[in-house]
Amino acid sequence: MKIFPTPHDSLFRKFFSDISVVTDFLHIHLPPALREKCDLGTLAITSGSFIEDDMRTHCSDMLYSLHTTAGAGYVYCLIEHQSNADEMMAFRLLRYSVAAMQRHLEQGNNRLPLVIPLLFYHGPQSPYPYSTRWLDCFHDPALAQALYCQAFPLVDVTAMPDEEIKTHRKAALLEYVQKHIRDRDINIRLRDIAFLLELALPSKEQVVCLMHYLAQEANSLDSEAFFRNLGENTPRYREEMMTIAEQLELKGRQIGWQEGRSEGRSEGRSEGRSERDKEIARNMLAMGLDRATVTQVTGLSDAELDALAHAEA
Repeated sequence: MKIFPTPHDSLFRKFFSDISVVTDFLHIHLPPALREKCDLGTLAITSGSFIEDDMRTHCSDMLYSLHTTAGAGYVYCLIEHQSNADEMMAFRLLRYSVAAMQRHLEQGNNRLPLVIPLLFYHGPQSPYPYSTRWLDCFHDPALAQALYCQAFPLVDVTAMPDEEIKTHRKAALLEYVQKHIRDRDINIRLRDIAFLLELALPSKEQVVCLMHYLAQEANSLDSEAFFRNLGENTPRYREEMMTIAEQLELKGRQIGWQEGRSEGRSEGRSEGRSERDKEIARNMLAMGLDRATVTQVTGLSDAELDALAHAEA
């Protein structure tokens, strides 16, 4: 839907498209500490808008670039002419500022620019009744300041000692595997992984997902032997481990068949499908794995899987 400018928009843009007007405006209204950092002689209009469609009938935004003593920066000016002042305007100004920063990065820059959001208010209620400090938009500004005005929390498992990770209860298994997934030989982690499996007691679905992740991403992993040994050390999950080991063994055999067989042998193999293949397929289906994965690992056709499912029923 086409949005027509209001008289407020037209007047604001007519004046604030004149750099000399903007220069005087900023010289007067920028806080002194910020004004000292800005070279107003380098002001230039930057095209584009960051106002959402649902606000375009209420706001008119202008963005200007300029040089500062801290590098390239932007001054962002927003005119607000709603009939009622907006309690969330400080947060909106923050969003527009972040959008300007994002554009700066998309232009090939590798550092964030300074953005000075400036609210031009001329509504009927005087003075402007709300804070322009975005942290005051929270129920607990002090708590918000403690979170957003310092480094964000960082969970770096690469720098955590293993013994510390092992104290992290149900999160320990995931953290430990993610830390060591790029080890030259993850086989030496088998006992620790078995210990954490018994400690965390993840669901069988989580275990299957984790083991497939190990099979795909771990370095120098003799997957079949690894999962068989892991099954021996984790009785609770022995069935899942053995099933995964069988899947990997079958997949390895299947790759060998695909590399060595001729086209004429494929039909013969289908006719001579082993009961072991079917048993592995039954286990995979019972574990909730999708048919595409079962077919890829076992080589069974949709018709053969239907027959298995019918027999189980």
